[in-house]
This record gives sequence, structure tokens and C-alpha cells, in this order.
Amino acid sequence: MKIKSSLLIIAGFFLLALGTIGLVLPVWPTTPFVLGAAACFSGSPRLRGWLCKIGFFNEYIENYKNRQGLSKKTVAGSLIFLWGMLAVSVVLMQTLWVTLMLSVIGSAVTVHILWMAKAKAEPKKSQKFRE
Repeated sequence: MKIKSSLLIIAGFFLLALGTIGLVLPVWPTTPFVLGAAACFSGSPRLRGWLCKIGFFNEYIENYKNRQGLSKKTVAGSLIFLWGMLAVSVVLMQTLWVTLMLSVIGSAVTVHILWMAKAKAEPKKSQKFRE
């Protein structure tokens, strides 16, 4: 049992590191990695509490748990950062195919962010996740 707990903690830190990369890379996802880390840390109240004390990550965890979607501030910041970094990449690369590829990727990520931003309807009692 101790080995399983240790592996989950290691996996949690690995997922959290991947989620942290998403803070600086515009097309790298943050949310699934942070949620995965929170799930891995669920067996350790101390680590779960530590993760929830980090305000930025706590917003993702609480919004997912409460099915609230994303705040307008988070959506705006994400989209501004995404398109700003893509624009810098386009200017630096100055290649038509790169511009087209980044435009398609940016559009897909924008749709994903806007989809995540919407609050979800409360599931029926039979469909609720167990905590």
C-alpha cells in the first residue's frame, strides 16, 4: 500500500510540473494536468491542501469540482496570452505554412477555452462523481 501511495505522489508532482509548463506555453494544457495532480494527491490530505493553497491552481480545482466553468478574467488572460504568443511566433517565423498552422491551432485552443469557460449544468444524482 505504501508503494502505491508513493507512486501516486510521484505521478502527482509529475502532472503538476506538466501543468505548470502550460502557464508559459500557449498551446500546452494546464487544466487536465492540474486536475490529475489533485486526483493523485487525494490520498494525502497534506499535499492536497498544499496544492489547494496555490491560488492559481485552486481556481481550476474548485471550478471543476463545483462545475462553475472559468472566470472571465481567466478566459481573457488565457486568450490574450495565447494569441500574443502565437503572433510573436508568426512574426519570428515569417512562413506561410507556420502562420496557417498556428492560426488553426490557436482557433482550436480558443474554442476549447471558451467551451471550458461555460458553467456546466448540475448532473443528475445518479451521475454525480463521488468524492
